[in-house]
Amino acid sequence: MPDMSASASLAMTNLVSLAKELDEDKVTPGVLGFIVFAVMALAVWGLMKSMNRHMGKVDFKEAPEEGSTDASDGGRKGAAPAAKG
Repeated sequence: MPDMSASASLAMTNLVSLAKELDEDKVTPGVLGFIVFAVMALAVWGLMKSMNRHMGKVDFKEAPEEGSTDASDGGRKGAAPAAKG
């Protein structure tokens, strides 16, 4: 079996020279960063779609209460009168 140290040394020499050509101050997210971002975007899109579906089912109109309510108490029964002075 041939000795792999010479070929490994040659490969490392080539990789080191390629690494020197790259800017050492530049960091890129790469493919993994893109995949994570895409999954998060799809999750947000799905949650927004689900929220819109659920919000469409909500009835925002409040049924009128039986009996009369005084406008000054803000519709609360048994509210104390506002302090004057």
